[in-house]
Amino acid sequence: MEEGHNFTVSTYLVESLGFTTKLAEAISRRVSFNDKCNPDSVLNLFRTLGFTDSQISTIITGYPHVLIADSETCLGPKLKFLKSRGASTSELAEVLSKVPKVQALSVYYDLVKDIIEADKSYKFKKLSPSPYLLPRGIKQENTIRNISVLRELGMPQKLLFSLLASHAQLVCGKDKFEESLKKVLEMGFDPTTLSFVEALRVVYAFSDRTIEGRVEVYKKLGFSVNDVWAIFKKRPNFLIYSDKNIADSVETFLELGFSRDEFVMIVKRYPQCLGLSVETVKKKTEFLVNGINWPIKAVVSKPVVLGLSMEKRIVRRCNVIKALMSKGLLGSELLEKVTWRSGNTNDSSLLAYKALSMLHPGMLTRRSGSNPLLFIISSILF
Repeated sequence: MEEGHNFTVSTYLVESLGFTTKLAEAISRRVSFNDKCNPDSVLNLFRTLGFTDSQISTIITGYPHVLIADSETCLGPKLKFLKSRGASTSELAEVLSKVPKVQALSVYYDLVKDIIEADKSYKFKKLSPSPYLLPRGIKQENTIRNISVLRELGMPQKLLFSLLASHAQLVCGKDKFEESLKKVLEMGFDPTTLSFVEALRVVYAFSDRTIEGRVEVYKKLGFSVNDVWAIFKKRPNFLIYSDKNIADSVETFLELGFSRDEFVMIVKRYPQCLGLSVETVKKKTEFLVNGINWPIKAVVSKPVVLGLSMEKRIVRRCNVIKALMSKGLLGSELLEKVTWRSGNTNDSSLLAYKALSMLHPGMLTRRSGSNPLLFIISSILF
C-alpha cells in the first residue's frame, strides 16, 4: 500500500482485513489515522496473540479506535495480562467484541464474561460472581453490583456494556444510584431501552429542585406540565438543556419568523433542536425557506430536517427539488409533502431525476395518496 497523500483509512481496511468498501468507508468515519504504522502494530499484536482475521475484524468493527491504541504500552500489556489469567483467544475475542475498550475490560473482564456466558442459556440465569475476580475498590464493587441489578431488570448487553465502558458516574455510586433507579422505574421507563439509560443519567445528574426549575422554564414558554413529561418520556435528554440554551433557542426561532406556538410545536416534535447552535438553526432554516421556498409551516411540520447534515443531505436534496421544480415535475402544492426520512442515497439525486423525468406529466398532478411523485421522492430520494 502506498504511503502519503493517497493513503486512506478505508483502503487500508479493505487491503489489510478484506473489509467490503461499504463497511470500510463507514468505519473510516469513526476513526482517523494518516499512515499504517500504528494500525499495523495493533494488527500484528492481535495476530501474535492468536486472533484470527475474522475475530480482529469483529473487534475493529465494534471499536475502530483500537487501531490507534499504543500496542506496546497500553493494548499489549492488558491483553497479555488477561491471557495470563487463563482467557482463551476465542473467549477474549468474544468479550472484546462486546466491550472493546480494554481499559474497562481489564478491570471488569470476569463480569463481562459471566454476563455473556449467562445470557447464552435459554432461560435467564442470575449471575454468580466468579471467585477469581480482581481485587477492587468501592467504586468497582458498586459498579459490578449496579450492573448486575440492571441486568436482572432486563437491560440488554449492549446497554450494560456501554455503561461499563464509559465509567459513567451513575454506575459507580450506591445510595444515589438506588434512589435514581427507583425514580426512573416509577416513571414507567422500560429497562430494555436506551431511553431508560438516558433518563437514569438525567435523574442521577440533576437534583429534584433543578428539574422542577427546568419544568417551570418550559411552562413559561407555553408548555403544559404534561407536555414536558411527555417529551421527557420520548427524549429524556430534553431536560439537560440549560436555561441559556432554551432562551437562545426561543430567540433564534422568533427572529426567523416562527411564532411562540410554532416553537412549542417544533420542540414537541423534535426536542433535539434545543441542542442545535444558533448558527446551525439559522443557516438551515434560511436555506430551506429562501433556497427552495419551503414555507415556515413545513419546517414546523417536519423539524427533524434541522438535524440533518447540511452538506450531505439538505443541500444535495434541495438541488434535486429545485431541478424538479424548474422542469415542472414538482409543483409548489406538493413541496410541503416531501419527506426527509433517513437513508443512504448514494447518488440518488440523478436516479430520482431520471425516474421522475420518465413519468407522464398527467400522473404528477394527482392528489391521491398513491401519487407516484410522492412515492418516488419518498422511496428513492429521501
